[in-house]
Amino acid sequence: MPGPVLALTTGEPAGIGPDLAVMLAADGQALPGRVVAIGDPGLLADRARRLGLTLTLEPCDPAAALPAPRPGVLPVWPVALAAPVAPGVLEAANAGYVLETLDVAIAACRDGRAGAMVTAPLHKGVIIDGGHPGFTGHTEYLRDACGVDEVVMMLATRLDHGDGSRALRVALATTHLPLREVAEAIDADGLTRVLTILAADLERHFGIGRPRIAVCGLNPHAGEGGHLGREEIEVIEPTLARLRETGLDLRGPLPADTLFTPARLADIDAVLAMYHDQGLPVLKYAGFGRAANITLGLPIIRTSVDHGTALDLAGSGRIDDGSLRVALAMAADMATAAGAG
Repeated sequence: MPGPVLALTTGEPAGIGPDLAVMLAADGQALPGRVVAIGDPGLLADRARRLGLTLTLEPCDPAAALPAPRPGVLPVWPVALAAPVAPGVLEAANAGYVLETLDVAIAACRDGRAGAMVTAPLHKGVIIDGGHPGFTGHTEYLRDACGVDEVVMMLATRLDHGDGSRALRVALATTHLPLREVAEAIDADGLTRVLTILAADLERHFGIGRPRIAVCGLNPHAGEGGHLGREEIEVIEPTLARLRETGLDLRGPLPADTLFTPARLADIDAVLAMYHDQGLPVLKYAGFGRAANITLGLPIIRTSVDHGTALDLAGSGRIDDGSLRVALAMAADMATAAGAG
């Protein structure tokens, strides 16, 4: 069996997303599923020429069955650019194009034509400048498009401390918020929803029975008994206590500066960080280029790369597709476990 259909959105057209898609098809390595790119065929052909790659682009009808995988051939579900693209040069007129590639992938996953979607990086700023002022990122866009109230952003990589490789998974209680807004955004209801989704999807997608989750405190030293902030005492600790009564295995709240150590992580399946830059710098330091971003709580499967658009590298050939391969492999595993695609 060739594996599940993986719908690969090619992201910001001026960034490295198109490069990643054509590199993936041209290098001849086996892929974990039937990958179909979503983007402008002309853009992908131009990027392949700039990179000196030999491959065949095969535009396909999204409503039809995909052709059998062949080396050097990249199936494409076409979406037309609104304006010409030069590598590294943002064009706000193409904001709608980027969102349309996401819509095509979401629809394919929801109606069963794809088992999962994998997203190349987009550029939030140019989408906002292009007439979408409420856009805050892939995660929130997928939440709204799928009509769910809450999703959870989680990144995952592998660690090897010399005593065997194991997973490091870091989920976020809040995602793309200014730091000054984080404390107000952390409340009992939100934490309850996030931890419930995290525990359920660790079991559903990763086969972890009763996952062990370590929860970071918000403040330095997890508040130091209220001397460095009271969110732990007033919000986080009571919420964890209530959820433990329902059967969840929750540790914390723990100081983030000592939680991310080999001894503390040895018996942990996932960490919940309170905000974006509390947990993700640690994970990216440990596994940058070998990690995937996963959106939990959706009715579809979505993974992504762990890096940005790298505008300065677009069209240069000086990029690594390691994170995309991890994201594809993880999406294929999750889709296979779910019987999707």
